[in-house]
Amino acid sequence: MTEAAPVIETDILIVGAGPVGMTLALAIRASGAPLRVRLLDARKRGSHAGDPRALALSHGTRQLLEPLNAWNAAAGTPIHDIHVSQSGGFGRTVITREEQGVPALGYVMRYGDLAAALAARIADDQVLDECSLHGIELRRDHVIATVERGTDTHRIRAGLVVHAEGTPADSADVRVADYRQHAVLAEVRPQPAHGNRAWERFTPDGPLALLPIGNDYSVVFTVPPHKADALMAMSDAAFLDALQRQFGNRLKFTATSPRARFPLALRLRRELVAEREVWIGNAAQTLHPVSGQGFNLGIRDAWELASQLVNRDADMLGSVAELDRYGAGRQLDRFGSALFTDGIVRSFSNNLLPLKLARGLGLIALDACKPARKFVAGRMIWGARNWL
Repeated sequence: MTEAAPVIETDILIVGAGPVGMTLALAIRASGAPLRVRLLDARKRGSHAGDPRALALSHGTRQLLEPLNAWNAAAGTPIHDIHVSQSGGFGRTVITREEQGVPALGYVMRYGDLAAALAARIADDQVLDECSLHGIELRRDHVIATVERGTDTHRIRAGLVVHAEGTPADSADVRVADYRQHAVLAEVRPQPAHGNRAWERFTPDGPLALLPIGNDYSVVFTVPPHKADALMAMSDAAFLDALQRQFGNRLKFTATSPRARFPLALRLRRELVAEREVWIGNAAQTLHPVSGQGFNLGIRDAWELASQLVNRDADMLGSVAELDRYGAGRQLDRFGSALFTDGIVRSFSNNLLPLKLARGLGLIALDACKPARKFVAGRMIWGARNWL
């Protein structure tokens, strides 16, 4: 008979060693709490280093990552201002860093660069890589997690399991809203240079976002699925021409990278906690990419959970009252961010004349009213709560 593998002991098991999971691990360590933390990663350790995806990081996220020594300043392209307008209608506004009193409204950074900066702060023996969570068995004062790694099975005893990756699975506990839109992603070269300006252009098909990264723009081109099919099948020249028509003539686009696409939906877990389990980041919610809220919300989830665990010893980690307090404390930021992005998409993704007129008047009013701009900018930078 084969001898059973020994049980690995830890206080907190984080399922997902992406940026949100690693941020949680580092924030717990920075808090000084004497808690042992293990991370599970489906990928091979270090495989994220070459991931070219562009992330829109708010200035608030930078303020949370810098104290963890996990901010890669050299890898981020700052956003100095954001130009907001609608296609085929009047009205526009510009939100600037000077007006908000910050060095940048946000930053655009490759996923691999951010993940590498975080991973450099995580010890190798803290991560069990190339593995998947097979099941969780609830005991009186702990859980036993069964983890598969190749042909091996590991058992991990933990006081708390934090789900930090994946998307909320369809269930009665998950609110799902299919936007019937796909995001087509590419990087394009502008003429003239971008000058650290981002663009949010609302069209009847969906938002078109241009985010400065290096010398290029990271493009999020939102369209219905059948138009996404067409954009993916186009030659580079035809794609650039379609982008030019949708954006307008303020810039000229001269080159493009290969394209990718993904469907867009709102998925929101109503309950963030269960006995000895918590869901954060994309495992708790996925939002529409308009205004770049989703990833930054996940970083705030991690920071808030770490703050909640500061004064808890290992025996208190699974306390239902403590976990409920975390879940209740996150609802304003989560639902506020979801309503903010959902409202924008539903208000702007149509071509109805009354709504077009209302949008134009709204943009004019926003441009004329500094307090309103500060409110909108504050939601993008810090979410629905002031974290500082």
